[in-house]
Amino acid sequence: MKRMKWVTPIVALMLVLAGCGASGNNGGNNTNEAPANDTTAASADNSGAKNYDGLTVKLGYQGKGGLFGKAQEAKWFEDAYGELGVNVEWVEFQSGPPMIEAMTANHLDFAGMGNMPPIAAQAAGVDFTIISQVLEGKNNVAIIVPQDSAIQSVADLKGKKVAVTKGSNAYNFLYRVLDKEGLKDSDLEVIQLQPDETQPSFESGKVDAWAVWDPYITLNTLTGKARVLTDGASSGVLSPSFQLVRSGFAKDYPELVTLYLKTLQKAIQWETDNKDEAYQRYADERQIPVDVIKGIQERSTFINIPVTDEVIAEQQKTADFQLALGTIRTQIDVTKVFDNTYIEEALKASE
Repeated sequence: MKRMKWVTPIVALMLVLAGCGASGNNGGNNTNEAPANDTTAASADNSGAKNYDGLTVKLGYQGKGGLFGKAQEAKWFEDAYGELGVNVEWVEFQSGPPMIEAMTANHLDFAGMGNMPPIAAQAAGVDFTIISQVLEGKNNVAIIVPQDSAIQSVADLKGKKVAVTKGSNAYNFLYRVLDKEGLKDSDLEVIQLQPDETQPSFESGKVDAWAVWDPYITLNTLTGKARVLTDGASSGVLSPSFQLVRSGFAKDYPELVTLYLKTLQKAIQWETDNKDEAYQRYADERQIPVDVIKGIQERSTFINIPVTDEVIAEQQKTADFQLALGTIRTQIDVTKVFDNTYIEEALKASE
């Protein structure tokens, strides 16, 4: 079976949706070294208004095009911050971990990523704040099997070859699902591969199952090459994504954090109000069928909402599980990095 021609061009569409947790050792190294952020302290004039002269806000994003591509083209963020005399700089990354590194070095102020990098970052003592949830996490990560596979349940994975990218959201998902089923990784053969390596192996039958994120889920299921064995909705193991801000920036400029989320909401509202235009735009820039874009959007709908207690509790479960697994070495309390104040204010202002 020939390898799908859409796989390579669609990888860039993943943005915060896809492989957000992929480690730097798995193709996630950032090649765009951002210069140190100019965080000139804002001063107040005689009227009490802040003066942001010299301040540049650095916005991180994953992959070209998509919703953030539209936002850059429309200059929504530039216009919003420009009214205050604040400059905007966009910095592209391939995954979450290098974004965390940039934040640590004060080279990045905002970033969107999956649930794994923040856990590793908090365990390492990185100072950041999660300010909103941008993916629900129910359908964007799954274990898929070939359409005609005899595997019908997670228990059937015993003795099988399962591919996954180490350090990714899918890696956490796979191990937590196995644990819920009472299986250990030693009960099957876990093969650690990048998605572009896994795709031909999956199609040729060299692996029996694949723990992966979208767009690969949609690409394979929509073309009849695979079916979903389990995902977050059926397993109860969520893989949400979040928006993060560098805590030092939030402390100095809380009003600019709210403005970021308010502008992000404007972008999401544009997409909601102009779905046909948006989906065709995304398809054209990736040179893939619009039906594939629609499938990805349905499975991984971008949101911008306060993080619920249930999602935070699930994040704690993930952290505790990763501690037991040995991925992190420090016990953490994830509630300390969540703050819904900014998103609640932003949504109120957007009404």
